[in-house]
This record gives sequence, C-alpha cells and structure tokens, in this order.
Amino acid sequence: MKRESLKFHAAWLLPAVALLTACSGIPLQQREQAQRDRYEAYAGPPVDHFTYLAHFDSWQPIGTNELVVWTSINQAYLIKVAPPCDNLQFANRVGLTSTAGTVSSRFDFVKVGHWRCPIQEIRPVDYLRMKQDLRKQAEEAASAKDHPGT
Repeated sequence: MKRESLKFHAAWLLPAVALLTACSGIPLQQREQAQRDRYEAYAGPPVDHFTYLAHFDSWQPIGTNELVVWTSINQAYLIKVAPPCDNLQFANRVGLTSTAGTVSSRFDFVKVGHWRCPIQEIRPVDYLRMKQDLRKQAEEAASAKDHPGT
C-alpha cells in the first residue's frame, strides 16, 4: 500500500473506534467512570512534578477534570486540574506548561484552547503493568470463550 493510502486508512481508524464505542450501548458516564477507575487502580501516590521534554506522546481525557498524559510509550501520568477546566473530555488538543523541563503541580497548567487550567495533582501511572494485566485478562477471556465450562 502506498504511504498516502496508509495515512488515509489510519485517519479513519480513530474516529471509527470512537463511533463504535459511542454506539456500544454503555452510557458515557459509565464508560468514563470505568476508565477513571482503571487508571486510578494503577496510579501511585501524588508527586510534586515530572520531567517533560517539550512534547508528550499522547493524552486521553478520563473525565471532566482529569486526563492521562504519556511522556513516552510506557510512562503515563494521571493529572487532575482545577476549574475553569470542567470539560476536558471535549477538548481536541491540550498543552502543558513547564519550567526547565519540569511540570509541577500547583505551579504549572494544562492549556486547553484559551484556558489555563491549574494542575492540582499529578500521579504516575504504572502503565506497563496495566497493559500487561489487560492483555492477560483478554487472553483469559478468549480462553474461557474457546473452552466454556472448563
């Protein structure tokens, strides 16, 4: 496949997954709560700051005032912000302020459009362990499906 064709197909993948999730029959509030519970189960105690080298790999809102930011493929942080940010789940883009490569709670901000949302809390997420556990659960579910009653 040509590179342009791959980009075209990849561009439709995320909206298609979002649409399928939205049509899954599970209300948005329940999905958000399940997501929040999953990340909180793997989040450590609050930290004052984390190193931030001017870009992050990705981010995901998990509620009205919480988001997860990945600084590398397996390094994630659960961030809680203060008002006026109360609709992070509808944001298209976010940014982070930092000082000397460090994002600090109670000092730095999540930028959403023209809002600067104060960071109240930062919690590191053991994302590698979370992925391993989710993979194990999926394998167990597939095994149970293939071998019912065993």
